[in-house]
Amino acid sequence: MKKFLFLPFLFLVGLVSGQSLEGAWKLLSQNGKAVTDQEYIKIYQDDYFAFGVKNVADNAFIGAGGGPYKYEDGRYSETLDFFTLNPLQIGTTTPFKIDLSGNKLTLSADTNNGMLVEVWERISEAKDDLTGNWVITGRKRDDQISRSTPGARRTIKILSGGRFQWVAFNSETKEFSGTGGGTYTAKDGKYTENITFFSRDNNRVGASLGFDFQVIDGEWHHSGLSSTGSPIYEIWTPYAIGYKPTK
Repeated sequence: MKKFLFLPFLFLVGLVSGQSLEGAWKLLSQNGKAVTDQEYIKIYQDDYFAFGVKNVADNAFIGAGGGPYKYEDGRYSETLDFFTLNPLQIGTTTPFKIDLSGNKLTLSADTNNGMLVEVWERISEAKDDLTGNWVITGRKRDDQISRSTPGARRTIKILSGGRFQWVAFNSETKEFSGTGGGTYTAKDGKYTENITFFSRDNNRVGASLGFDFQVIDGEWHHSGLSSTGSPIYEIWTPYAIGYKPTK
């Protein structure tokens, strides 16, 4: 009889662990206070996360962070590859208490600044041909393709739930080069970005950029004109394959 007493508990643990975080999320409250003056968008995909923060009133960029996360057996932790709000925390791993119920996510942790409790709401978990976490590994110039192997210095682009965010950073030196993000669509070989935040120039917020795309042998070939009108051709590889950590 005692054996069966554990079955409901094990079932619930399995149910919670089986829920996926993948998709795009918006921060609703922090330490019990509603978040209204700033917009936090967080994307989870392929065991990686990234978030960007801006002021709602003037679209001014506030900060960004991200890195690998682990969510298994009811346990959740984040490791920071980049974090503009406090670069000294890059490389650290923080365990969180997690409560995931439908499209509501509550994360709580004891941090250096005291207890942190965040409540997030999932915006979307939609997927398409480009859903994934990518790292740039190639460019074409004058019909010649040059390839590279990303190390500590790399540029990633994470897409999930109809949201995207790119980030350029160096996880060893803790240098941050820039980030931007927003909503996107990818259908029938056409990829369109609608910028909602941009660390280098918030005047770009509201702009839409259209590109062509193909997925060839598992890699994303991205081509068109940049925001300055220059032709671009980029090759993005799934992060888990393209990124080679330095030892």
